Amino acid sequence: MESENPLLKTKGLPLFEEIEPEHVEPALDYMLENNRMQIEMLVANKVQPTWGNFMEPLEELNDNLEKMWSPVSHLNAVKDSEDLRRAYEACLPKLTDYASEMGQNRGLFEKYSQLKQNKIFEKFEEAKKQSINHELRDFRLSGIDLDEPSQERYRAISTQLSELTNQFSQNVLDATDSWTIHVDDPAELEGIPDMAVNAARKKAELAGSKGWVFGLQGPDYIAVMTYCNRRKIRQKMYTAYVTRASETGPDGGKWDNSNIICEILELRKELANLLGFDNYAQYSLETKMASEPDEVVRFLEDLATRSRKPALKEVAELKEFACSEFRMDKLEPWDFAWVSEKLKISRYNISDEELRPYFPLPKVLAGMFAVVERLFGMSVTEIEVEQKWDSSVQFFQVKDEKGALRGYFYTDLFARRHKRGGAWMADCVGRRSSADGIQLPVAFLTCNFPAPVGDKPSLLSHDEVITLFHEFGHGLHHMLTRIDVALVSGINGVPWDAVELPSQFLENWCWEKQALDMFSGHYQTGVSIPDVLLERMKAARNFQSAMQMLRQIEFSLFDLEIHRIKETCDSPSIVRNLLARVRDQVSVVETPDFNRFENGFGHIFAGGYAAGYYSYKWAEVLSADAFGRFEEEGVFNHQAGRSFLSCILEQGGSREPMDLFVDFRGRPPEVDALLRHSGLD
Repeated sequence: MESENPLLKTKGLPLFEEIEPEHVEPALDYMLENNRMQIEMLVANKVQPTWGNFMEPLEELNDNLEKMWSPVSHLNAVKDSEDLRRAYEACLPKLTDYASEMGQNRGLFEKYSQLKQNKIFEKFEEAKKQSINHELRDFRLSGIDLDEPSQERYRAISTQLSELTNQFSQNVLDATDSWTIHVDDPAELEGIPDMAVNAARKKAELAGSKGWVFGLQGPDYIAVMTYCNRRKIRQKMYTAYVTRASETGPDGGKWDNSNIICEILELRKELANLLGFDNYAQYSLETKMASEPDEVVRFLEDLATRSRKPALKEVAELKEFACSEFRMDKLEPWDFAWVSEKLKISRYNISDEELRPYFPLPKVLAGMFAVVERLFGMSVTEIEVEQKWDSSVQFFQVKDEKGALRGYFYTDLFARRHKRGGAWMADCVGRRSSADGIQLPVAFLTCNFPAPVGDKPSLLSHDEVITLFHEFGHGLHHMLTRIDVALVSGINGVPWDAVELPSQFLENWCWEKQALDMFSGHYQTGVSIPDVLLERMKAARNFQSAMQMLRQIEFSLFDLEIHRIKETCDSPSIVRNLLARVRDQVSVVETPDFNRFENGFGHIFAGGYAAGYYSYKWAEVLSADAFGRFEEEGVFNHQAGRSFLSCILEQGGSREPMDLFVDFRGRPPEVDALLRHSGLD
């Protein structure tokens, strides 16, 4: 079996073109059975545990399991099918049971405890100490101290949560893929950019029909909501989008996440209570930089207070403009993006669509790699890969300035059906020391940009350029680590509210002329973005930044408060009412009653951001202040770049992020830089 199943060939890169749904469950069963047997032998060994006789073999077992499961998890996100979904869902309870079983394995826990108590512990390097401390903490958070009935309940909750969060995600994907709007009259396309119109025509042709087809995937939705002059078209698309996976809207009740949300929240609350926490927010913060929920609330409310007055001014200006220019007595939710774009053009004489021709994806990729080479001395080169899951996928290697290979990454950058929306970086292979030498890291970089149409390359908006830099920042954090201990290598072991530091940090170069000249170039002429256009773009940088700040604070406060709510979530109205209260507190934009944003909020109900969505703003303070050093010393200052590499990117989770930041900046972070960058100082 081991020789036949491609998922069990864990040496080298995943064999994507050979993986079939029927391979998934047998491979996992084999891997879990082998791991259990090997771990039982490790626990039974009466010899005093050392790094070599205990941690190294355990790391090998965990790594093999991760390398088997990583391509399955990835394919489930980027190439969904009924058969793969069934196989994936059949495996989730097994994986969850195994994780809970290991987290409550008394013998394993005692081995870790013995290792820490051994005098050799103090001689370990910092990364090894940190990994053992993290494991002992995680044993506690997995219920190692609970009695047997409580442990059993913990395991049952974990399994249920795994299944429910996956179902939440699948419902959002199905609801997104299912809805389209078919346009027959070309007059209804007025205002929509040619690139989006051509892509819509191609979709219609593939469906065997005439006209144009728009869906709810990011490129279509943004193009219609921002540019379509037909208000009724925008209203239809907005309504479909904000009611996805809910009981209302055009597909109401078909993939409804309303009750799933309540089940998830109640199970998370029960799990936290089992472990002695008052609520899930407290439990979540055990592994983060922030010490307790009230600290986060104070941080968010302070930002909200600083943002509210300028945000109210932004809304008033928008409404006045809509009334005077378009005779809109009332600005509806489906009007905001459209009117905002018109106001931005009127005020700054600049449009996202005017910028797109200067950001062809091939040029942006090459320029982004050049930026990273100047900053960190890393060269990025595309190389052939034996197997990939889609024809558009590319594969790259990263080398340092001494020519040493540091890692690899795949890119999957275009939106398509059966692919999860959004953008993310995921771990394919992690760096660690093995019997064969240093295992180099491999990353997945996934986005949902508009695909090329005909001979024209994919042309990115400036926001999409920022998204690409953001995800590559995560990728660099994963790939450039010098830590060889798997548990704290790359992004592993990094507190969730610090993990966004490298990604948001790299975004800053999207606004610097020296960098823009490297990654902008008109797709027809090759001319980089003109100075006059750049100046207008920078002038518009903080357009509606206060409204955007409050929007993120709204999401963050809702996430935190819903995860420490005391009342029983026995009805979806509990969730909606709490979200309404948060909006009353911080929002400056009215939301219609039919809006079901929460039903598609995958970050907290299907991702890793539960009671942690605030991490974006928390880490933005770090990233803005970190970039402040480059503002002081030069955006491509050699010493500053290499310092960020050595102090942050190479350290992974081997040390506390605050200590790493102080090493780089020379002092603790200050919020002033974030407010200045947002135009709110």
